[in-house]
Amino acid sequence: MDADSLSLRHEMTKKLFMREGITFTVYSDGEGIEKIFPFDIIPRVIECADWEHNIIPSSLVFSCPNFLRQMMHVDVPFDIYTHISGIDLIRDSDGSYYVLEDNLRTPSGVSYMLENRKMSSRIFPNRLVENKVKPVGHYPDLLIKNLLALGSHLSDKPNVVLLTPGIYNSAYFEHTTLARLMGIELVEGRDLVVQNNFVYMKTTRGLRKVDVIYKRVDDEFLDPLVFKSDSMLGVSGLYHVYRKGNVNIVNALGNGVADDKAVYTYVPDMIRYYLNEDPILKSVPTYQMANEEERKYTIKNITKMVVKRTNESGGYGMLIGDNATDEEISDYIHEIRKNPRQFISQPIIKLSSAPCYINGELQPRRVDLRPFALYGPDGIEIVPGGLTRVALKEGSIVVNSSQGGGSKDTWIID
Repeated sequence: MDADSLSLRHEMTKKLFMREGITFTVYSDGEGIEKIFPFDIIPRVIECADWEHNIIPSSLVFSCPNFLRQMMHVDVPFDIYTHISGIDLIRDSDGSYYVLEDNLRTPSGVSYMLENRKMSSRIFPNRLVENKVKPVGHYPDLLIKNLLALGSHLSDKPNVVLLTPGIYNSAYFEHTTLARLMGIELVEGRDLVVQNNFVYMKTTRGLRKVDVIYKRVDDEFLDPLVFKSDSMLGVSGLYHVYRKGNVNIVNALGNGVADDKAVYTYVPDMIRYYLNEDPILKSVPTYQMANEEERKYTIKNITKMVVKRTNESGGYGMLIGDNATDEEISDYIHEIRKNPRQFISQPIIKLSSAPCYINGELQPRRVDLRPFALYGPDGIEIVPGGLTRVALKEGSIVVNSSQGGGSKDTWIID
């Protein structure tokens, strides 16, 4: 492009800025002078490779089964996506705490934290007082406070409901407990309907608008018009109401990406980059099977490793190398090579133990801890306690209740 062409475009730009009223004011000697906003017509060019942060490989995010492209460019209230999180912590033999994994899609277990404390208060009432154990019973109050705040821009008296898959869901006890303690309605998808870009709850007195949905239904089942078309658990049209900002959903849709065990690998890097801080807690060293060198290392040392499927939970899809048969190891190696993206590995860490009353005596059993963090408009709050999960089988490190694990009360004392 020659000089005359550039000059012509420069003059054209000034006229366009004047016509559109794109101005700014310069204040001098108490007077304001309105000027055209300076604009240079030569664009600054930055290659995509330089523009992208590349803290997490984009291929890893886009290949995650829980990645929802529909959530791109969706604004959520207060810019909060994770209102409730359950972070699994373990303690190794030297007393150091590690973050084992994050539960940010539909964290569960908090009702058992509350019920465990209730049991302790009955069987050890004096001990709780004598040891000045920090309370956890105010968790539902903190949660409903945040949920109401999230709906405050939609109504003076926000209507909050808890959406459950129904009585056959494994966490239904928790759903009923939390709804009761928060004083909100427990609903299923069939109890809700979308009309005129709003969500309503069916009642004996007619329809009542819903402002906040605390969902305990996985994202892919929420709206059959957008996600799984055969879902009977969700509400037709819910996604579009959510996208318009006419209802708030807790946790935000798409959080399942953060539950992906392969994404977990990059959490320390995310903390350093976005917060400009070093992580306070260590993360368990995690190897990506999609990385050839890390895959070779894992296969070579598989008897010293725990191999996990990236999107399984509840203790399923896991191989503990030093406790597996040759056949099981061979099968896993075959699966890893066949679909490496779906696996990660971590070194076997012998969890710390705690005394448990088993068969009439105190015996040591391996434990982990899941504290629950609430993020609302007023910031992050963590009740001083959590769900301590116990590997009840002697010698086991699997604490999941679905695999024979149990739980115990967690006392935080001064």
